[in-house]
Amino acid sequence: MVSYADFITLLFAFFVVMYSISSVNEGKYKTLSDSLGEAFSNTRQQGNELEPIQIGTLPTVIQPIPLENPATADVEKRRELSEEILKERQQLGHVSDQFQQVLSPFIDDKLVAVKKNDYWIELEMNSEMLFLSGEAELSKAALSVLKKIAEVINPLPNMINIEGHTDNIPIENVKFRSNWDLSSARATSVVHELIKAGINPLRLSAIGYGEFHPIDDNKTEVGRFKNRRVVLVLMSQAFARYGANDEERAKLLNLAPTAVVNPDAGLINNKVE
Repeated sequence: MVSYADFITLLFAFFVVMYSISSVNEGKYKTLSDSLGEAFSNTRQQGNELEPIQIGTLPTVIQPIPLENPATADVEKRRELSEEILKERQQLGHVSDQFQQVLSPFIDDKLVAVKKNDYWIELEMNSEMLFLSGEAELSKAALSVLKKIAEVINPLPNMINIEGHTDNIPIENVKFRSNWDLSSARATSVVHELIKAGINPLRLSAIGYGEFHPIDDNKTEVGRFKNRRVVLVLMSQAFARYGANDEERAKLLNLAPTAVVNPDAGLINNKVE
């Protein structure tokens, strides 16, 4: 009886559903149909064409981000500094060519050598051309050579180091206690002669190295002959100690000067990093 009653109940529910489906309200159906059509198809007629259905939000148009011009003030400043350093290198190259031309007879005789670097020029002069053995007084022949050198370097602002070198044979007499004294005295003699030729003393320095920077073997006569020399070094403004000031040197080397406090003196000094 229970199974029969359940079966009759299900039949009743079935016929009720069938009846409800058969009774369609055409007005409500049309309204529902139009609403669904508008919601899902979103049809808009443009002539004879239909626009595609837009689903979700419209895609965001990404605008390109304008980047700053890479040629900023810093880049321009670096370019200008590089040009200044390049200009000084070219000037040193020109001076080197002038030395080669003016001193060509001595270069041919192996008494003078010109060595060029990006930041300095070395004019290497054998002591035999400038001094008598064991002496620091310039010979007459040396005066004309130094005069020609002064004519080349006088128009320039660069600092000039005069370096004296000897061989390793010890010297000890009334005038010179050691090769240190002899090399320093010879460098000083050249400095004095360049001052007489019109070079500003502020640009000059005399350095004595003794026998401690040989360029050849001191065990042979030929080596000792080469080691006895005076070297004129024309320095770049960016590397000379007393050439350009800190600000100018920083400009040439593309560095920024910073203020450093000296606790001992209680002063602020400029220092190039």
